[in-house]
Amino acid sequence: MTEQLRSPSLVQLAVDAIRRMILAGELAEGERLIEDRLTEQLGISRPPLREALRILEQEGLIVTRPRRGSTVATLTDQDVFEILTLRTALERLAIELGVPVRDPGRFKDAQEALAEMERCADAEDRGSLVQAGHRFHSALVALAGHRRLIEAYASVQQQLLLCMARNLYAREHYYEDLHEHVARHRKLLDLVEAGDPDAVLAELAVHGERSFSERQSTPGSRSASNS
Repeated sequence: MTEQLRSPSLVQLAVDAIRRMILAGELAEGERLIEDRLTEQLGISRPPLREALRILEQEGLIVTRPRRGSTVATLTDQDVFEILTLRTALERLAIELGVPVRDPGRFKDAQEALAEMERCADAEDRGSLVQAGHRFHSALVALAGHRRLIEAYASVQQQLLLCMARNLYAREHYYEDLHEHVARHRKLLDLVEAGDPDAVLAELAVHGERSFSERQSTPGSRSASNS
């Protein structure tokens, strides 16, 4: 196989780039995606861009309407409430089933995701940080060894990514920097590795249970969630 064939396609590169821009907040909820601007920014032609947009629509990150083009997907406060309460319930069940963990080797995926989060925080790459954060939480869910639970968590992945992106923006602007964001996840993993499910559940309750949709619109609010 040639190096060219092993390289990511232009379509996949465009998908990855636009996804990161959405999750970083560089493309805001409801914002129209201007094809001319994106082709110039990404250095690609319209055909691979349009295919990339189709993939992102399938993922639920954008919405495309006839004659109106594509816009970044939006979530209502009720959407956020439903997604995050479902996430909390699934993660709590995973901890109840999976902790303590008898095989330390099973922490590898979570440890690698946390290391990636640290690299993203250093680089101030917010879009990739959100994705690494989702991989971290997915790795914790996988500790339960429960296939249907893992599948249920994966089924809301893209919606959860949007929630996590909104939450990262709120927390960074109101009361924590990117490295503090990563430190909370490191604390959670330390507790999981220590093997006390009650301590993990207590930390999880303050880590991601409250909806950041409750935050006020002015700086200084402390009601954002901890996702």
